[in-house]
Amino acid sequence: MANFTSGFLLIGFSTKPELEIFYASLFFFLYLLALAGNMLIITTTSLDDSLQSPMYFFLKHLSLLDLCYISVTVPRFIYNSFLQSGNISFWECVFQCFVFTLCAGAELAMLTLMSYDRYVAICLPLRYEIIMDIRTCVHGVISVWVSGAISGIMHTAATFSIHFCGPRVIHQFFCDIPQILKLSCSNDYVYEVGVTVFLVLVAFLCFTFIGFSYMHIFSSVLRMPSAEGRAKAFSTCLPHLAVVLLFLSTASFEHFKSHSDSPTVSDILFTIMYTVVPPTFNPMIYSLRNKAVKLAVRKVFLRNKPYLC
Repeated sequence: MANFTSGFLLIGFSTKPELEIFYASLFFFLYLLALAGNMLIITTTSLDDSLQSPMYFFLKHLSLLDLCYISVTVPRFIYNSFLQSGNISFWECVFQCFVFTLCAGAELAMLTLMSYDRYVAICLPLRYEIIMDIRTCVHGVISVWVSGAISGIMHTAATFSIHFCGPRVIHQFFCDIPQILKLSCSNDYVYEVGVTVFLVLVAFLCFTFIGFSYMHIFSSVLRMPSAEGRAKAFSTCLPHLAVVLLFLSTASFEHFKSHSDSPTVSDILFTIMYTVVPPTFNPMIYSLRNKAVKLAVRKVFLRNKPYLC
């Protein structure tokens, strides 16, 4: 196990306190936005009877994942920035790496499951209720969380099995695995490289599955004789596709960009895109594009309006 049991030092985005406070304020605003949007979807899909289909069941769990995804990193950064202290204990760093990786892996699995749900709904409508029954949905969500936990355990165990040397400084606002690996005494993270290659392969398979699902979906939609039917199908599929592209593009930016010791403006933007943008804007994409969600929100939160008149 690592020899930095005393903890690490998170540098964040700037050594200037005023700039760090500015970034913390920006993150605080985005975090409140993410919190409000995801809680709105969770509450609405739980209380409204018209949103009890598998699609909204998965959407509720996606919002829960987004809440965990952003809450494991951003609040700690805000806390450290306002206290002007970047210290984080060793076990807090381990926990942060584990939960962050779990949520990222589970989110990809959830998006893959949601693409299968849309494929069955549009390409096999007569068999939809048989295929996507309650048992299938529950087992699917359990599999999503289990797969995320397995990827989190593998990544975290591989990362913190290496020996660390030199200054315990992480040039990031959270315990980012690529930055932690830079603290290795030597190139002794072969196991971590193996885990990364394996998880990248799994991610590629998920992406391929999503791609083939949407090829069949769009092929079926374009063959629909009714313009109203095509519009309805696109209204449920395009928001999900937008969320998939947003998550995969930001994750790709993070993994393929170069990691410098002195964060640049592009590093800051990429970090925000990877850690904050997906959980913040996923609820907006769904709520602004989906008429059923907007109607359900009005119904749930304005149901007591007549009593006020």
